[in-house]
Amino acid sequence: MANPDFEDLVDTFEFLDDWEDRYRHVIDMGKAMDPLEDALRVPATKVDGCASQVWLVPTISDGTFRFRGDSDAMIVRGLIAVLKTLYSDQPVSEITRIDAVAELGRLGLNDHLSAQRSNGLRAMVARIRETAAAA
Repeated sequence: MANPDFEDLVDTFEFLDDWEDRYRHVIDMGKAMDPLEDALRVPATKVDGCASQVWLVPTISDGTFRFRGDSDAMIVRGLIAVLKTLYSDQPVSEITRIDAVAELGRLGLNDHLSAQRSNGLRAMVARIRETAAAA
C-alpha cells in the first residue's frame, strides 16, 4: 500500500468511468503544478529516455525525499505529478522500496500509455530511485 495521497489518487481513478476521464485528470494534475524555472532546465536535470523533454529536480531534506519536475508535453507533466504523488514527502530510505510498476498499474497506466511514454515513465522512475539510492 502506498502513501495516503497516492491512495486518494487510486480512489479517484476508480471513481472515473473511463480512460479518457482519467487521462484528462492526469493532464489537469500536470497543469496544477508550478512550472520549473528555466535556470533548472539544464542537462544535469534532464531525463534521458523520454520522447518529450523532461526535467526532474530532487531534494532531500531531513531524510525526506521531494522533487519538482516539468516537461514540454502536458501528459508528461501529468505523469510527473502522478510520480510526485507516489514519491514526494516519503522517507528517502523508502523510495527504492516503492514498487512503481505495481503502484502505477493500480491506476491502469500500463495499459494506456504508448511504448514511448512508458519508456519515459520508466526513465523518470529510474532517475528518482538512483537519486534516493545515492543519498
